[in-house]
Amino acid sequence: MAASEAAGRATAAVDLYWLPLGAGGRFVRLNGRVYEALAARLERRRARDLYHSALQVEVPEGKFVVEQAPVHDWSGKERGVVAEGAVGSRWAGRFRIFRYEIRLWRNGHIPDVAEAVDSPRRLGEDEGHARRVLELVAQVPTPVWGRDELETGEMWNSNSVIAWVLARSGIETASIQPPAGGRAPGWQAGLVVAARQGEEAAPSPGIRRLLDGKDAHTAPGP
Repeated sequence: MAASEAAGRATAAVDLYWLPLGAGGRFVRLNGRVYEALAARLERRRARDLYHSALQVEVPEGKFVVEQAPVHDWSGKERGVVAEGAVGSRWAGRFRIFRYEIRLWRNGHIPDVAEAVDSPRRLGEDEGHARRVLELVAQVPTPVWGRDELETGEMWNSNSVIAWVLARSGIETASIQPPAGGRAPGWQAGLVVAARQGEEAAPSPGIRRLLDGKDAHTAPGP
């Protein structure tokens, strides 16, 4: 790469990825289709493709993946897990299979990123916004996944997490839409909760350690 090209590259970036719900997993994909078929019938509309969102954030110190995903095992430290929550009900959340994790994964990867649609979408190259995204991840609300505990009119899920982080970071969200013909359930819930929390959130105490390449605080195991 020429020196002039290297100098012109952005030192910070926030990229959004849209992944088909259930990418790489037949069970989740099937459940998603059943859910959307029922929702479409109740709302008297055509069924649409469902999407799950994730972020890749780049700052001079490195690249980070921001995503909500099922808890695979209790080694969340390796995936940069900064928070966890229950799936379906708080009672069920006592079991690992009914828990989700929120990742701030340095040099991590987005599973099944090869199946992403109309991605990545560059949302910005402002370093301040990129750092703000990283600072906020550990402060994302963690209500029960699939429920509307925060009374937004929509269930809370992975899209809610991404929408909340982007809105709180100051990145413009009004023009963000899933791929044509698709839906991103939970996205509006994240925006609604972010709008309620108008005050600036304090930076996560672990973000500086993480950027410095040290261990950040992670959610505890059982």
